[in-house]
Amino acid sequence: MNLHAFNAGCNIVGFRKNDIKYGMCCAWAQMLDYDRLGMLIGAQSVTGSVLEPGDQIGVSGLATGQENIARRLGEGHSDQTDKFSGIAFDCVGSAILIAGARTRMVCEVVEVMRFADVEADRYVVMKVLSYEQNESTPFLFAYFE
Repeated sequence: MNLHAFNAGCNIVGFRKNDIKYGMCCAWAQMLDYDRLGMLIGAQSVTGSVLEPGDQIGVSGLATGQENIARRLGEGHSDQTDKFSGIAFDCVGSAILIAGARTRMVCEVVEVMRFADVEADRYVVMKVLSYEQNESTPFLFAYFE
């Protein structure tokens, strides 16, 4: 199925855990409340598989012009390659935030739910601890190609 039913952005999840930098691109994200986010992360994601309640992670909503970052973070697995090599980023605790992103949020994982009938994907609920945003820059649309 090639349905693109909603406007979706390119969002980068980034964090350090057990001496590994984990990162991935996730289009299926939404605000649940003013300080809560939800993301559906595929079963194949190594980054998603290590998320646990209490983890502090970065979520960066990419800006237009950051397509190369979306491609880089969308390829391969974090336990096999350094996805952040050649990408400018900052760390706040264990959270990795992409430089120049439209929105940069430090979040705490609150809950990781599994949906067995959806290929064992995970729905991750996060609390936003802090954020910064550049409202003069538009978000990167997930379906940019």
